[in-house]
Amino acid sequence: MIHELRVFHCVPGRLPALLRRFENDTLRLFEKHGIKQLGFWTVAIGESNNDLFLILQWESLAEREQKFGAFLNDPKWLEVRKKSEQDGPVEASITNTILVPTAFSRVR
Repeated sequence: MIHELRVFHCVPGRLPALLRRFENDTLRLFEKHGIKQLGFWTVAIGESNNDLFLILQWESLAEREQKFGAFLNDPKWLEVRKKSEQDGPVEASITNTILVPTAFSRVR
């Protein structure tokens, strides 16, 4: 089991648009493509309150490649993304980190 930490660094003032996109559309598309999310977090105290943290769970890198690739190429996703960016870009950047649990981790 592996986990992917995705951090969306939003353009200032655009975090609400990203949250709406996930809540109203992206999560349904994740379900459609079998993408498992462990949770979402915003920053109350920290480096930037324009960031959204998301952890996805995968059985393997091959599963990630297949399912996330299908999601990224889904015409509905492309439409949702385009619509959410009508007022300008939402993300300044996105960082991905693939995490592998240690032998003593509670989450595996």
